[in-house]
Amino acid sequence: MIRSEILREIAPILRDKLVVCNIGIPSQELHAIDDQPTNFYMLGTMGLASSIGLGVALAQSKPVIAIDGDGSILTNMGTLPTIANNVADNFILMIIDNGSYGSTGDQPTYTGKKTDLAAMARAAGCENVVEVQDVDTGEALQAALDSGEMTVMVVKCDSGNAKMPVITMDPVIIRDRFMKSIQA
Repeated sequence: MIRSEILREIAPILRDKLVVCNIGIPSQELHAIDDQPTNFYMLGTMGLASSIGLGVALAQSKPVIAIDGDGSILTNMGTLPTIANNVADNFILMIIDNGSYGSTGDQPTYTGKKTDLAAMARAAGCENVVEVQDVDTGEALQAALDSGEMTVMVVKCDSGNAKMPVITMDPVIIRDRFMKSIQA
């Protein structure tokens, strides 16, 4: 499975949850598959979906799922110890690890070689780290939500992007409707 197929499979689970989605093509894919006002699409700032998601989780009590990529996590390694040391039991970090920088041309990341993001999350102090194969993502995500514990999921999948249109929604509208979802 590629990332867009995973997003299509988990879209019903994501609905009505606060979702912060990784920069570029992942946001375009989620937007095209199931646009929701509870989705915050990152249109810039590579590597910060996990940090923003944690901040949203710490600021309120609704479940928050940050969908990030292996390339973005590698860009912002400080996010894993920050998450470990600021536990929010309403927060799930789902790292979709396709072994590539998908939004910039599928250049390989080091997770396709020796780098193990689950081991890095554990070494940073994250206590509930789950490694998942692409086909088991929905079941693992639901289990993480049901557990009520902060969870870092590392979802291994194939590299590849679906052809999706660019998000034309004004960033201010994306922000405002997401903020209204938080307050609702």
